[in-house]
Amino acid sequence: MRNTKKHIDLHSDARSDFNTIQEVCREQREESLEDRRFCTITGAQWEGNLGIQYENRPKFEVNKIHLSVFRIINEYRNNRITVDFSPRTKGTDKLAELCDDMYRADEKDSDAMEAYDNAFEEAVIGGMGAYRIRACYEDEYDEENDKQVVKIEPIFDADTSVYFDLDAKKQDKSDAKYCYVLSSMTHDAFREAYDEEPTSWPSDVNTDNFDWFTPDVVYVAEYYKVEESTETKVYFETITGEEETYWLDKLDEEKEQELLDLGHTEIRRRKIKQRRIHKYIMSGNSVLEDCGFIAGKNIPIVPVYGKRWFVESIERFMGHVRLAKDAQRLKNMQLSKLGEISALSTVEKPILTPEQIAGHANMWRDDNIEDYPYLLINPLTDEEGRTVAQGPIGYTKPANVPPALAALLQITEEDMKDVLGHYEKGEELESHISGKAVELVQNRLDMQSYIYMSNFAKALRRGGEIWLSIKRDICIEDEREVKTVSSDGKVSSNVIRITRAGEDGIVGVQNDLDNANFDVDVEIGPSSQTQRDAIVRQVTGMIQYTQDPETQQVLTSMAMMNTEGEGTADLREYFRKKLVKMGVVTPTDKDIEEMQLNPDQPSPNDKYLLAEAARAESEVDKNKADTMETMANAELKKAQAYQIQVEMGKPPEQPNVTPSEPSYKEEEIMTKAYVEKAKLDLQARELDLREREIELRYSTEIPDEGSSEKV
Repeated sequence: MRNTKKHIDLHSDARSDFNTIQEVCREQREESLEDRRFCTITGAQWEGNLGIQYENRPKFEVNKIHLSVFRIINEYRNNRITVDFSPRTKGTDKLAELCDDMYRADEKDSDAMEAYDNAFEEAVIGGMGAYRIRACYEDEYDEENDKQVVKIEPIFDADTSVYFDLDAKKQDKSDAKYCYVLSSMTHDAFREAYDEEPTSWPSDVNTDNFDWFTPDVVYVAEYYKVEESTETKVYFETITGEEETYWLDKLDEEKEQELLDLGHTEIRRRKIKQRRIHKYIMSGNSVLEDCGFIAGKNIPIVPVYGKRWFVESIERFMGHVRLAKDAQRLKNMQLSKLGEISALSTVEKPILTPEQIAGHANMWRDDNIEDYPYLLINPLTDEEGRTVAQGPIGYTKPANVPPALAALLQITEEDMKDVLGHYEKGEELESHISGKAVELVQNRLDMQSYIYMSNFAKALRRGGEIWLSIKRDICIEDEREVKTVSSDGKVSSNVIRITRAGEDGIVGVQNDLDNANFDVDVEIGPSSQTQRDAIVRQVTGMIQYTQDPETQQVLTSMAMMNTEGEGTADLREYFRKKLVKMGVVTPTDKDIEEMQLNPDQPSPNDKYLLAEAARAESEVDKNKADTMETMANAELKKAQAYQIQVEMGKPPEQPNVTPSEPSYKEEEIMTKAYVEKAKLDLQARELDLREREIELRYSTEIPDEGSSEKV
């Protein structure tokens, strides 16, 4: 690319700014790189002056820092967190849920876990990590497909490759004005990509604090620059009373006259600040590529910090390794010294003069191999030939472990535990310890990694904001089908910017990301395993305090829903749906839709119980009817007997008969009426009984599978 005057000036300013940043941050970045090497590379703990001092001596490493660091990393991987888009206004809940599902889909498609894991590990070990979010074409090999998607990608060696301007004070760098992301290339790769020879660069490039090219590699930087401007938006009212807006710089005289001819009336004008991100690719010599404005309104680089401070207006950070390095070095020195002492022979060796072993040197030399039963020496004699000494003149003694070394080993071990954390307390819990005690210990261990999880949550929140800003700019096609992933991992699809009538009957655009003005939340806490175990312990403990069967069923279902283990996903989902039906768990929109499409059908067991209840009720009614029938029969027989007596002219004795009592003729008529009424009552009861039996048979009949009949 041939640089214009604008690009030449921009490159000069950008290189000057980078030199200033690199000079201020060099010490911090070098310490971070040293921390990562110290923790992960074998032999790196002896680099520097200490390694020179022990050059010809044993150098052992027992890397306890590595184990402590990966306990924190494993805690994060066991408790992965993600963003949640929360609506700021009513009526956008479904759109927020759609954004959640689209974000999870982009995470899945771009393998965002690698980007997250790399950034988190570099932050925990060295103090700083980073990842990028960028827009790219859905299919870069299809020239007809202009749809774009969002990718979440890792940035490796962030402590030596990612630099924000010095005025950016916020941890998420949302206030940064520019950013550099360095990458290295071989000389051949650089020539092939940019058709430029790095060795021909002017000498002033090498006078910088940073070497843009070395004998081995050439450094290239992605340069992101925030450009802000003020633009005017014009508001028009149509003849139907609706409002339309246009940017003034895109509203020429012809377009404005066309709107006026259509009956539009200008209402007002407003100046609005615009923020755009300009991307360049630059080397130490020139601007290699002008990429133009990118999607979104934010620099698409997300920094992740372990621990971070501002001291003397300089950003400083560290990870889990920095404060433990001295204790680890001291531990290695002590173990190396102890190994050196133990390597010395523990056997007392005789000290002899040359005259004593003259002629027997080979025997003494080969004794360890041949294991001779005895060894020969020459006696020492004086000048007159008299024997002066027969045996060795002395013996060597094995090296002793200095008491100070033994004491220092114990002190160093405790110091490392104080710095790295007493994780062995959580690993040595005995079986008889109560669940509450286990929970308290686990909470203390979680707190040791909480600072890293908290800072990573801040980074994810910033990543969600950048993703949403990019997504709004690239998802502009009407009725575009997008991939979604639900919270339980189910893959599906949805349609954005679709025109249809709403519940109020008004036609409008639904699932429009232009309306996606959401807050981004990230919730952190103890690990999900710890939370679920605590819920199970608490719920199962509550069961013993209630005798209500329904409450016991709810608590048992809640415990089963939070059970962890391989192959329990379907079990947890079953009890979650059960609690939804019972009104304990709030149903999601998907749950409501499923319940509307598939209304509950009684199970065979429920049908059986209902049939038995109906049968028992019918038996009671039948018994009542039998009793009433018996009573009616008795009354009927009594009436018939009375009628016979009347017909024979011998009515029964009537004690205390008064003149007002009816005559025999009247009694005969009344008796016949009573008999007829008793017969009608009996027939009515028999008819009612038959109807109940028919109804019982119908209700207890179990319908075939798929039938719509209900009990």
